[in-house]
Amino acid sequence: MVSNERKQELLKGLHDAVVSYDEEAAVRLSKAAVEEGIDAYGAIMNGLAAGMGYVGELYDKKKYFVPELLLCSDALNAGLNILKPHIKADEAQKKATGQIVIGVIQGDIHEIGKNLVAMMFEAAGWTVHNLGNDVLHEKFVEEAVKTGSEVVGISALMTTSMLGIPRAIKMLKGACPDIIIMVGGAPINPDVAKLYKADGYARNAGTAVGVAAELLKQRKTRAG
Repeated sequence: MVSNERKQELLKGLHDAVVSYDEEAAVRLSKAAVEEGIDAYGAIMNGLAAGMGYVGELYDKKKYFVPELLLCSDALNAGLNILKPHIKADEAQKKATGQIVIGVIQGDIHEIGKNLVAMMFEAAGWTVHNLGNDVLHEKFVEEAVKTGSEVVGISALMTTSMLGIPRAIKMLKGACPDIIIMVGGAPINPDVAKLYKADGYARNAGTAVGVAAELLKQRKTRAG
């Protein structure tokens, strides 16, 4: 059995490989994690995804920009390709807590942050329906109904486009009363989310999955 010290060493290595956009290291360390019997899901979430979460923080602080994000994403995906096939079927079913429809609201074409969030959900085992940018209100509703998704994530990067979010939320709640709606993006904050009657708000990609999982857990508890 691998020692805890070695396990932490590999997890940190995976984290750092993503942050330093070292695709080769991500592959090598992911293979080592599999060979040494480290839980694949744990390696993804506590290594690769944790690294991508930190990358999101660097992006928010304007220390990383779009080119770095893309390179970090390549490293993340290289590691995921190695680790994902080794997630046990029963564990995957238990961990994959739901489906999410995600997109940028109509009138807004900025989707780097949204894609980062989508990637984090995929790494966590969620089924992600990524609608892209400039998404019509009706499209959010159509996709939520079609897929039976439990969560919808709506983002905006401009103060002008964010004004369309309340209408999308009203339409979604009308069609799917139990749907969980999360919002995010540069001009959004917890007060705006509350004003718009969203169920949750995520400050960045690193927190989004945890917020969604907690909201889904609360909903299931209320249901019974």
